[in-house]
This record gives sequence, structure tokens and C-alpha cells, in this order.
Amino acid sequence: MIRDDGTLPARLHPVLVRDHQFPAAGFGRRGLDPREVRRFLIRVALELASLHQEVTRLTGENTRLKRLLRDRRSAQANRPPC
Repeated sequence: MIRDDGTLPARLHPVLVRDHQFPAAGFGRRGLDPREVRRFLIRVALELASLHQEVTRLTGENTRLKRLLRDRRSAQANRPPC
């Protein structure tokens, strides 16, 4: 999502979702049920937290596998010919 000024918004993090404040509805307007909004924001924040943890785990696994592959390739390159 690109902002009106052409920049990208900061990456969405659980704290930003959980702490987001919706403006109050104007006088005479019905607005939203604040409890329902809060429940939804907490649900979204929990989901984002779970996704961020999974990305972190997968990034670590990817780094480990790349290191293993590099080490094996290096060992094969240093092996004397048969």
C-alpha cells in the first residue's frame, strides 16, 4: 500500500495494530463498537506476532541450510581427485 505522498508505510507490527486508536465518530453518528474493534485488533496483533515468529524461524533455518550447503561444497572442492 503506497501513501498519498508516494512513500511506503512502516512495516506493520503487532504493537502498531494493538495500539492503534480509531477516531471517535462525530456527534450524531453511530460509529463502531469499541469493544469489537479492540477484540479485532488484538486478534490481528496475535496473528501478526505468530507470522513474525515464523518468518524469524524460517530465516534462521534458511541461514543454517545455506551455511551447510556452502560448507559441503567447500569440502568437496578441497577433496583430492580420485
